[in-house]
Amino acid sequence: MSSIRGTIDCMIALVAGATRGTGRGIAVELGRTGATVYCTGRTTRAQRSEMNRPETIEETAELVTAAGGTGVAVQVDHLERDQVEELAGRVDREQGRLDVLVNDVWGGDHLWEWDTPVWKHDMDKGLRLLRLAIETHIVTSRHLLPLLIRNEGGLVVEVTDGTWAYNETHYRENVYYDLAKMSVNRLAFAWSNELRPYGGTALAVTPGFLRSEAMLDHFGTTEDNWRDAKADPGWLVSETPAYVGRGVAAVAADPDKQRWTGRSVESGELAEAYDLTDVDGSRPQVWRYITEVLEPGKDADPAEYR
Repeated sequence: MSSIRGTIDCMIALVAGATRGTGRGIAVELGRTGATVYCTGRTTRAQRSEMNRPETIEETAELVTAAGGTGVAVQVDHLERDQVEELAGRVDREQGRLDVLVNDVWGGDHLWEWDTPVWKHDMDKGLRLLRLAIETHIVTSRHLLPLLIRNEGGLVVEVTDGTWAYNETHYRENVYYDLAKMSVNRLAFAWSNELRPYGGTALAVTPGFLRSEAMLDHFGTTEDNWRDAKADPGWLVSETPAYVGRGVAAVAADPDKQRWTGRSVESGELAEAYDLTDVDGSRPQVWRYITEVLEPGKDADPAEYR
């Protein structure tokens, strides 16, 4: 990948939902540029969230520091407004500014039911999913954006699943998941309009088929033998969380980042724009593979999309 270290060594970033997966990948890659990264989430070494996963915000902060930045772990439930307000006050006191806000709060994997119509889907779980996926992003932006707009050039990244263009023409599993992932795309567009007078940038970013900690566990594999998983062919075009993280870090370092504002892009698009690769040197393009091969039922070697 192209080196961007040294271009934003003084950057102050906050990744909301940095405990694992995409959030962790983005936090670490921002740290690799030398940034100070506040890593927020609910799971600490002393307490797990309802997700009941082993990954913690302390681990993420340590990975940020090991990568060359300064990781700061802060336990926050982003549905609790007072906790988010306190978080914003802490960043203000300690740094006096915020350069990058990444809204990656999710935590809804255990709440949605695959291909289930609304009259069969558990309503309480569905509405909880919407609160976790959308309300958290709004609450976080409400309290952190006043800090971000103090200086020109601020960046907000909304992390979702599927670009606006893809989700616009595809029903995403059930009404709750569909609405959540389309809404996050729309939030990026909203923030782009609200930040424009302050020289800010906002965009939505989606990873591809992610080799997250949870997905590797699901298939009974590790990062060393992930190709052995018995999974959808798209798994062979999957990517690590570092891939999208490198893309976000590149946008943050880009003096012309406003060219992305209001857009909804995938990790592969950022990789092409900034000449980046995943950790194994590949450049996965899973969304192209899905639309060009899997959906039309064509036969093509997944390696052609890496």
